[in-house]
Amino acid sequence: MDSNSDQNSSLTFSVKDEDAGERLDAFLAHRIEGWSRARLQRLIEDAEVLVNGRVGKSSYRLRPDDAIEVELTVSPSSTFAAENIPLDIVYEDDDLVVVNKPAGMVVHPAAGVESGTLANGLAFHFAKLSTAGGAARPGIVHRLDKGTSGLLVVAKTDEAHEHLADQFRAREVFKSYVALVHGQVELEYGQVDQPIARDPHNRTRMAVLRSGRPALSIYRVRQYFTRFTLLDVELKTGRTHQIRVHLAWLKHPVVGDEMYGSGRDKTVSDPSVRSRIAQLNRQFLHAEKLRFRHPRSNKELGFSADLPAELGGLLDLVGN
Repeated sequence: MDSNSDQNSSLTFSVKDEDAGERLDAFLAHRIEGWSRARLQRLIEDAEVLVNGRVGKSSYRLRPDDAIEVELTVSPSSTFAAENIPLDIVYEDDDLVVVNKPAGMVVHPAAGVESGTLANGLAFHFAKLSTAGGAARPGIVHRLDKGTSGLLVVAKTDEAHEHLADQFRAREVFKSYVALVHGQVELEYGQVDQPIARDPHNRTRMAVLRSGRPALSIYRVRQYFTRFTLLDVELKTGRTHQIRVHLAWLKHPVVGDEMYGSGRDKTVSDPSVRSRIAQLNRQFLHAEKLRFRHPRSNKELGFSADLPAELGGLLDLVGN
């Protein structure tokens, strides 16, 4: 076995003859120090492990010369610390917390980000949080991108965590986002059913690839503007950067999205709008609605979060 690491955040392995036949998750658990097999399985489920350039499965049986790429998106470091970070708590009970995350905040520590995350703040404000996601992910059941604001559910107990995670896996959780995109979307109601995987040419990006994991986004036009469209987008799956990738694939990238926007922000003709977009320092994407079954009572809970002021201000500007 040959391996190379890049600051402990990216690993590559070449499978030797003696390792052939071993399960992918077991192979990685034996070779990546500080990561349990369960945590590695979650990493595989999140499409962070590629085998010969394709998204791997935990049960895959290795073959000689298989090339394995692993992105360690969560640091297993023991230096994780609670931090007094203000949080917008929408709801709380003995089993869970619903938080309205601001744009600019990372959900949990990852390569290059060891503090200032939502997880650090949660660890300070709540004495009990689930440990099912690992020491650096207390209570974290699902994620939002750094530049996306909105609702997240956090588990206080391992039992609540597993119950909620099962709902996410079964696609029983309702997640609806508001997105302002470039151009006028032709269909008032539609869907994007395209697989997503890590871009083989740029490991920080995701892309629509035939070899990727299934991803389904459903959109509905909320309002048309002269050069923009405001959309409601429902996520049926939860792939990394899913909405941003899918809308860019539609040729209607999210406003303010430097990674997938293909420079569209700089082509806006109105200088005041162009300047306001540049000042956002985030994408116009907000997790507005969240609905799930309570892990203890099984009662359906629903929450909503208003658009942040900076997004509402941009809407007012483009509407004039």
